[in-house]
Amino acid sequence: MTSTELKQLRVKVPAITGLFWITKIFATTFGETGGDALSMSMNLGYLISTFIFASIFIVLLFFQIQAKIYRPYLYWATIIASTTVGTTLADFVDRSLGIGYLGGSLILISLVLISLFSWYQVEGTINPYAVQRPRTEVFYWLTITFSQTLGTALGDWTSDSAGLGYTGGMVLFISLIALMAILYVFTSVNRTVLFWSTFVLTRPLGAVVGDFLDKPISSGGLDLSRFTASLVLLIAILVCIYWSTRRDQTAAKLMH
Repeated sequence: MTSTELKQLRVKVPAITGLFWITKIFATTFGETGGDALSMSMNLGYLISTFIFASIFIVLLFFQIQAKIYRPYLYWATIIASTTVGTTLADFVDRSLGIGYLGGSLILISLVLISLFSWYQVEGTINPYAVQRPRTEVFYWLTITFSQTLGTALGDWTSDSAGLGYTGGMVLFISLIALMAILYVFTSVNRTVLFWSTFVLTRPLGAVVGDFLDKPISSGGLDLSRFTASLVLLIAILVCIYWSTRRDQTAAKLMH
């Protein structure tokens, strides 16, 4: 592991590695299928589903902020909760309130930028590895929640309103994430900017993939059960967390 990755063991966020991004994409896809399972398959509606997921998120966030060190399963459970509440909240704003995908996306992009700007003004940095104090962590999770909500609106806009379809949406966001990786490897573009750009882009990718999995074949999807897809994705997330935890434990042993 690099010195940066070893340093992260003393803070409350995971190492930003390829495995982190794979887990994040699985989690955001789960957020789409899981959110739709509650709001659509169980017919609870967007508003009630949002209240349920928001309650879970608030409880997990409380324990996450109270934790003194990085707790892998708690951290990723909080990520999953933020992405499910983001799914139902975005759908409520875009569809129930009639703002539309583009309008919702523009509002949420503004909120992400305002959150990052406010965080920088108060803390002097928006580096994810600097998440070590409760105040910083509040900014961190606020930004994440806005980005998770943005992802659903942006993913729906590209696949539906922009006419790209689910396949076109996946190609678009995978290409943009690949561009971030190229910039990371071959340029000196600010790493923090690349992190947050990639973090935001993984959410609409997950939204489009989730819709592709569970939407009807007539709409361009695979028409899979939302519950089955969510279960498979949850297992994939748990496997990734397990591998990541084993890697961190091995690194910790090598340090002693």
